Amino acid sequence: MRIFSLALLVLFGWLLFTLWFGKNGVQDYQSISAENEVQHQVNASLKHRNDKMFAEIDDLRQGLDAVEERARHELGMIKQGETFYRLIGEEENQ
Repeated sequence: MRIFSLALLVLFGWLLFTLWFGKNGVQDYQSISAENEVQHQVNASLKHRNDKMFAEIDDLRQGLDAVEERARHELGMIKQGETFYRLIGEEENQ
């Protein structure tokens, strides 16, 4: 009976060791859970960026106002018949 009890104790110890430190054990679970949380945050920020880009694409497809606004701000274009004024600040005397 002593040998059987000792064998059960050794088996129980081995099972606990593999649970905590073995492959797919508690330590692996905790590290993978942390990596998973970081990846969820990265995915959320990328989804937000993609949603903004899709909204801009839809805006560009639906009307010419967005195209005109983009041409004015990014390319510096003006309409025919408009007068362009460029204001330059005063230079400081050195």
